[in-house]
Amino acid sequence: MTETFTDLQLRPELLAALKDIDFVQPTPVQAKLIPVILAGRSVIGQSQTGSGKTHAFLLPIFNRLDLEANEVQTIIATPSRELANQIYADAKQLAEHFNQPIRIAKYVGGTDRARQERQLEKHQPQIVIGTPGRLRDFMDEHDLDLHTAHQFVVDEADMTLDMGFLNDVDHIAGALPKDLQMLVFSATIPQKLQPFLRKYLTNPVIEEIPVTSIISPTIDNWLISTKSQQKNELIYNLLTMGEPYLVLIFCNTKQRTAELTAYLKGQGLKVAMISGDVPARERKRVMKQVQNLEYQYVVATDLAARGIDIKGVSHVINDGIPADLDFFIHRVGRTGRNGMPGIAITLYQPGEEDRIAEIEQLGVTFKPKTIRNGEIVDSYDRNRRQQRTATHAKLDPTLVGLVKKKKKKVKPGYKHQIKNAIKRKAQQDKRVEQRESARSQRRQHRHQGEANRQQRGES
Repeated sequence: MTETFTDLQLRPELLAALKDIDFVQPTPVQAKLIPVILAGRSVIGQSQTGSGKTHAFLLPIFNRLDLEANEVQTIIATPSRELANQIYADAKQLAEHFNQPIRIAKYVGGTDRARQERQLEKHQPQIVIGTPGRLRDFMDEHDLDLHTAHQFVVDEADMTLDMGFLNDVDHIAGALPKDLQMLVFSATIPQKLQPFLRKYLTNPVIEEIPVTSIISPTIDNWLISTKSQQKNELIYNLLTMGEPYLVLIFCNTKQRTAELTAYLKGQGLKVAMISGDVPARERKRVMKQVQNLEYQYVVATDLAARGIDIKGVSHVINDGIPADLDFFIHRVGRTGRNGMPGIAITLYQPGEEDRIAEIEQLGVTFKPKTIRNGEIVDSYDRNRRQQRTATHAKLDPTLVGLVKKKKKKVKPGYKHQIKNAIKRKAQQDKRVEQRESARSQRRQHRHQGEANRQQRGES
């Protein structure tokens, strides 16, 4: 059992870097995969968001880095600019503790390509981090000599597949040495990813890190119905109650993100917006301001759910339930990190109970809440009427209509009236049944009489 990072036989520079960010004990994915990667094996690591997988591959990469070799040694491909920025920042933090400079380069869309090409003419980086499309472009135009790499990391492989970048990754991998060490990390391993894995990974170590709960136990999951409420006003009230440290509000579309941001700004709140409609340079600037705590509220699309790492998020608000429930997990995973407490608030509309039930099947336990007298208080369980509904389903349709009609009026004694109606209905059904039975008996008697007469005539 790996108790601390010192048990992993890492370079002193790396141990110093980890101490600088208060990393003492490896996470399960780090404890299992770092020794395997250090041994030179290819791996497929499947783990949830916030599991520490970035350092699970960065630490062995830096540990094996040849500081004297002025060539590309490791390629890290990631599907979003934000995730590339996060990995780049983590890599720079590790590199700062080495006495010898380590050249780390980041290549993503929206950056100054001409300047990067001039830099590549002077020297090649040792560690390359970038989005698949930009990496492929630099490789095909012979600006970036990726063929010298002996390690290739494909981070968030399922997201890479979903965003249509797998062909670019395949193209890059096809140009690399046969003895390549491939490190694939993914939250899920969809079927469509299997051919790529079989093509490039021979006898890999496959580690699926089990979790006792898909959501960190330090997160409180609150569920609030938007019935009879204006959603924008509800979110504003949630943001201005108490003293949230930093709140991420996730929306399902870019249009909704812009709409909610405009509303909150109109209410006087200083709000940052992160979505695909925001230019890359502007997003980068906003992210830096958020990390410097210049904003308390951030409205974002799912682009940010798996692409940014903002420390100290106290609250996450789901403006709506995402179509892909994996994104729900990634959204909520932005809070409650490193053992810190967090609150995730999910807003749902009438008719979305089935979607909530699907989330609960993932192991999420919701606490129903509502706003009353300017405070967030416990509410009733949305399933409280299931038993009553089941009873109604067994009633005659006419009685169900009577029940619904009486519920709307809510007059005294309606339960007694319904009880009598049920009794009368039962009596009526019994009389109908008796009449049908009598008719049936009479028909049988007639048929029997006719048969007897025919028999006597024949004789």
